[in-house]
Amino acid sequence: MVALSGDGDESTSGSSVEIVHVHGLGVDPLGGVLLAGTHHGLFRVPQGAQATRVGEQVQDFMGFTVAGPNHYLASGHPGPAQLGPESVGLIESTDGGRSWQSLSLEGKADFHALEARHGLVYGLNALTGDFMVSQDKRTWQTRGQLPIADFAVSPDDAEILLATTEQGLARSEDGGNTYTPVAAAPPLLLVSWAEDGTIVGAGQDGTLHASTDGARTWQRRGSLGSTPHALTATSGSDVFAAVDGAILASLDGGRTFAVRYRE
Repeated sequence: MVALSGDGDESTSGSSVEIVHVHGLGVDPLGGVLLAGTHHGLFRVPQGAQATRVGEQVQDFMGFTVAGPNHYLASGHPGPAQLGPESVGLIESTDGGRSWQSLSLEGKADFHALEARHGLVYGLNALTGDFMVSQDKRTWQTRGQLPIADFAVSPDDAEILLATTEQGLARSEDGGNTYTPVAAAPPLLLVSWAEDGTIVGAGQDGTLHASTDGARTWQRRGSLGSTPHALTATSGSDVFAAVDGAILASLDGGRTFAVRYRE
């Protein structure tokens, strides 16, 4: 495996910075800063300040998740200066995104959705369609192959997942091996399950919906105005989303949004 180093300091390119194609959003619990994994690297998107690139890694972050304070996991494609296969597999940063190390599945996995919870890493491999789970970030178990657009893991139970599909929202109670339809759910493209139990989902048209009872019932919230590219909810009130040309933030559970970044 190849080391993917990007040891430069956080970029301060000011007004020249441009965030293109946001694929993943996460909030670092150390400082609460919003992070965006994009086509051209990882960016910090703080409230009331300019977005800045983290380190010098300019690879395509197709999947990105915050695993803990200054601890991130990602997947995607190498940048112009990197050697190796077209897919980087699972990579990890333990210094807030300034440098990255290849862990596993280099050339074999391109995770377009990643989540770290309950001491496990869950990933949706776009190369194969496999839903995969790892206990050590190096060896993986392939589970179901239901065509999934996005998934979310319960904060209370490692075996309970929600997945968005063309047929509607589906629920797994065996860690992603099998799924059953969630009849009451609205049509969703992206879904996020916050630590306080709130589930937030976004439809293809950008409409936000939320559930506070494990996806049994849903309430319609606000709208993003267009198709979402990334979505994360850190609580029942704090919701972040990416659409074409903008990153949006809500402090009222998705009822209203303010622009955090615009191209």
